[in-house]
Amino acid sequence: MRTKKALWSLLAVLLVLSMLLAACQPSATPTEAPQPEEPQPAEPAEPEEPMETEEPAEPEAPPAGEGTYLERAYAGEFSGTVVTMTGPFTDEDAVKFDNSVKAFEDATGIDIQYEGSKEFEASIAIRVDAGDPPDIADFPQPGLLANFVSQGKVVDVTSFMSMEHLQAQYLQSWLDMGTMQGPDGPIMAGVWHRFNAKSQVWYPKDDFDAAGYTIPTTWDEMIALSDQIVADGDKPWCVGIESGAATGWPATDWMEEIMLRTTSLENYDKWTTGELPFASPEVKHALEVLAELWTDEYVYGGQAAIVTTFFGDAPLPMFEDPPKCWLHKQGNFITSFFPEGVQAGVDYDFFYLPPIDDAYGKPYLVAGDIMAMFNDRDEVRAVMEYFTYGECIKEWLAAGGALGPQKDINLDWYGDDVERGIAALVQEATSVRFDGSDLMPGEVGSGSFWTGMTDYFSGVSDIDTVLSEIDASWP
Repeated sequence: MRTKKALWSLLAVLLVLSMLLAACQPSATPTEAPQPEEPQPAEPAEPEEPMETEEPAEPEAPPAGEGTYLERAYAGEFSGTVVTMTGPFTDEDAVKFDNSVKAFEDATGIDIQYEGSKEFEASIAIRVDAGDPPDIADFPQPGLLANFVSQGKVVDVTSFMSMEHLQAQYLQSWLDMGTMQGPDGPIMAGVWHRFNAKSQVWYPKDDFDAAGYTIPTTWDEMIALSDQIVADGDKPWCVGIESGAATGWPATDWMEEIMLRTTSLENYDKWTTGELPFASPEVKHALEVLAELWTDEYVYGGQAAIVTTFFGDAPLPMFEDPPKCWLHKQGNFITSFFPEGVQAGVDYDFFYLPPIDDAYGKPYLVAGDIMAMFNDRDEVRAVMEYFTYGECIKEWLAAGGALGPQKDINLDWYGDDVERGIAALVQEATSVRFDGSDLMPGEVGSGSFWTGMTDYFSGVSDIDTVLSEIDASWP
């Protein structure tokens, strides 16, 4: 019995000890439990790694400030919406435009439906008057847009885009040209999309270099070069203003170039609106400067040939062997009239038409397209904001046929060496101004201004008669 009792006593002690040990075990759990929690902060780091690999896809979108309509568009907020557009882009240009906005459409889900028309000026007026305008219209002539702005039909883009953003993306001159008078005061009537440049002088590079000529950087140097070419027995300038019913327009471009180099931007702007008459001393002086250049001594064929030579044929004597003339000022489109097979940088090149008076800097004469907004919806705002970035025209620059005014454009985006070089010159400009004749009423800009220049250089009318007749034609 004692043995059993002793055995049971021993078992009881062991039981108590085992219970005490079991009671101690849970105390180890709290000290070990945080161990699985320690790596938990590292667990959220695992999803961050894929985020880093996804970021390279973002540069397809232009940078946008927080909360802008463009940012919301890239976030998919406007997916499934449609933005209608119209303008003068047709055929190949329409294809290039569609290609240039495809990445934006794919990224945002916004469908930009563009319909081009060769009769754009007439068709946009009909649609606006009927109360059925497109969401956005592309105007190649700001003067036409100004008519709709004065009627209160156009949305002020600064109602949803800050001036700071616009100034960061454009040279101030572009913003000045986009500011137009509405019923309640001036508004920013649109944003600039693409442009063509006019202030280039083309020359036969291989022969030019062989002759030992140097590129002039001032007007006086250009006149000295012209004199040297004359002394060498040639004519320096290739000039032609014949263009059928539009004969005279190349002379108006020259007048605009000289106005920008001999008077203020304020006077240039007043000239295009009729506030500064053609008969004013400033405009008369510009024509006198041009007349000093377009003389029998300087022009191939003499002054009489100016009005009878087709503008597209005017530069061709540069490519004869030896050249019959050496310098030709014209827009970047003129290369399409050059002889087949000639190479840029080898057979021909270009330089900036030099300034005349340092007080007026280095202006550049341009033509281009301004996008204006007629219907105010969030997705339309996003598209308009998109147009302020170089990304909107990047594909077009690569394909050729356009220059971009946006400051964030990289020159490497240009697929054509000539266009890249011209874009570099424009980036150095202190100001830009739109083709003046395109800003004037049609009765003047594509009427009496053209015919007046033709009459003057053909000898039909004297300078005072021509200028007074143009003023008299102003509506």
